[in-house]
Amino acid sequence: MDNSMLTIALAKGRLGDKAVKILEKSGYSCDVLKTDSRQLILTDESQKLRFILSKPVDVPTYVSYGTADIGVVGKDTVLEAGLDLYEVLDLNYGQCRLAVCGPVTEQERWQHITNKRIATKYPNVTRQFFSETRQESVEIIKLNGSIELAPLVGLADLIVDIVESGRTLKENNLTVFETIAEISARMVVNRVSMKMKADRITPMISAIRTVLKESE
Repeated sequence: MDNSMLTIALAKGRLGDKAVKILEKSGYSCDVLKTDSRQLILTDESQKLRFILSKPVDVPTYVSYGTADIGVVGKDTVLEAGLDLYEVLDLNYGQCRLAVCGPVTEQERWQHITNKRIATKYPNVTRQFFSETRQESVEIIKLNGSIELAPLVGLADLIVDIVESGRTLKENNLTVFETIAEISARMVVNRVSMKMKADRITPMISAIRTVLKESE
């Protein structure tokens, strides 16, 4: 690893945009990101910072393999990836929850459904939750969008999905049965980088932590 350059993987979209604001408040210029360029790797030589812009789902992989030293991504993505990352900060934004949901009519009996079929974007988290927490073997149906459709068309008994306001669930006569995890944006670090680049990473963590406390 190049110890002089610190590489940060940011998720495209709201998570990354908010991370940029926090970095700037922490004393790190992100001007290099504020251009019309379609480049996916942007380098600020004066600060020795390199930014990788990627899909959220790929951020844990870049950090785990050391392509990036630091990443900012949702806790749901970290859980699903199941990689050996050092989670250093809860950035306190993007709050929601990962939950087991289903038809309102099944609220009283969902736990007693045998051979449950569960639709989700999070097969690893779902399988682990039902296996370890509920001691159940379930059938996982992987979907990539509009998970709420699955129980409505008879594809699945339940879904495991991100819930923010719960409005979409309510409008489709679905409800939360059980929360699996509280979700928010997290800062994760490659374990080798944490040791080899401590002189760069530790001050950044401290600066961000200070900003987060001031905004509470």
